[in-house]
Amino acid sequence: MSWLRNLSKFSTIKASSQRPKNTDPFCLLPSFTFLSHFSSNPVEEKPCAKPVEYSGLEPTRAHEKPRVVVLGSGWAGCRLMKGLDPHLYDIVCVSPRNHMVFTPLLASTCVGTLEFRSVAEPIGRIQPAISREPGSYFFLANCTHIDAHNHMVHCETVTEGVETIAPWKFTISYDKLVIALGSQPSTFGIRGVKEHAIFLREVHHAQEIRRKLLLNLMLSDVPGISEEEKHRLLHCVVVGGGPTGVEFSGELSDFIMKDVRQRYAHVKDYIRVTLIEANEILSSFDDRLRRYATKQLTKSGVRLVRGIVKDVKPQNIVLSDGSEVPYGLLVWSTGVGPLPIIQSLDLPKAPGGRIGVDEWLRVPSVQDVFSIGDCSGFVESTGRPTLPALAQVAERQGKYLAALLNKIGKAGAGHANKAKEIEFGDPFVYKHLGSMATIGRYKALVDLRQGKEAKGLALAGFLSFFIWRSAYITRVISWRNRFYVFVNWITTVVFGRDISRL
Repeated sequence: MSWLRNLSKFSTIKASSQRPKNTDPFCLLPSFTFLSHFSSNPVEEKPCAKPVEYSGLEPTRAHEKPRVVVLGSGWAGCRLMKGLDPHLYDIVCVSPRNHMVFTPLLASTCVGTLEFRSVAEPIGRIQPAISREPGSYFFLANCTHIDAHNHMVHCETVTEGVETIAPWKFTISYDKLVIALGSQPSTFGIRGVKEHAIFLREVHHAQEIRRKLLLNLMLSDVPGISEEEKHRLLHCVVVGGGPTGVEFSGELSDFIMKDVRQRYAHVKDYIRVTLIEANEILSSFDDRLRRYATKQLTKSGVRLVRGIVKDVKPQNIVLSDGSEVPYGLLVWSTGVGPLPIIQSLDLPKAPGGRIGVDEWLRVPSVQDVFSIGDCSGFVESTGRPTLPALAQVAERQGKYLAALLNKIGKAGAGHANKAKEIEFGDPFVYKHLGSMATIGRYKALVDLRQGKEAKGLALAGFLSFFIWRSAYITRVISWRNRFYVFVNWITTVVFGRDISRL
């Protein structure tokens, strides 16, 4: 009768596996029970209900590894995660993107000099423990609130697309919290910037710029387009004369001179680039380097305009003197400011609205909270100036804090509220290593002064361009991406830039 017992067992399994059909996407993930293993409290199975707030990662126990929660995946957060010892901590990263962007080379992707994957480094490659350790995770989510007194972070998942499940909420308890959320582009309250301009801080920004540029090139070649409309479509305006704006203008002028004139011969005389800056371009660089950059950009066909933007309309911008500048592509690069979540946090603030930190990058008045990168600044009581929002500042802070947290972990004070009596050692000290910027036509600027008024080496020309490329290819995190960048550079020299609109 064994066959009869097997048959009855099979029938039971088959019946229990059948579920009523339902097209509601929330029924496809019944009550999101996959989150239940994060919590010791069981999650009840509810019939097809929209997501509610679920328990996430509960506080660690004494016999478990302490948990470091990192908010953000920029320069500061990724350098911190790379340096943390996974044998001492469980590492949890919360970010709306699962990669780090190598921003110094981002402008090159807009015109096809580099491909987008060459400047994006997955979080799992930066800190492999996140992919393989049972207590370490990456969550594609935004932080919505920080409960510093209860050592808890409230998060909401990131979803996109029209037909998708609604975002759901969860919480993460931490032993140590590092806020490295970065910053957002500054619009100075100018109307129309967010609606009509494109920023240049993320890979999707570069993709949007590239698609828009190539679309305008192809549209301008269509029969029946007026001369005036051709001039507008092929007028690329860059607002902001900092390193990002200047480098993008240089890359764009190279693209026009070497690729557009060969492959879009019908409209080659219409395309032009205008760089608008309220003061001097590259204001942090040496005066001689600024004059050299101005000369080279002008020689490359970039028109430099000194003015202040007052209004941005769908097809033109209005300057403070009342003049209007028509555009087909508008790129906005005028500095950064604090994110709304940073402004809303009930934490001490530094000048400029950043999160205030002390000499050891701790947030005063709360336990076990640190802040690094563009979102942090020294509180006034330290007597230190706010550091500039630069990649090298963020990277240096991440490296320092990783060593400090490893020291705390080795001392047995990694768990919450255990580091009160720990001697932290030397405070964080930032030493500026210099600034670099490429200006097109195989020329760049290298300013190795430690400050604007200090003395030091300042170079310009092809040698600086070689130094610029050599420095940045060594700073790319993985050998895989270094190989991508090197191959892309060689391919561009031999075959030209890729002008496919994907």
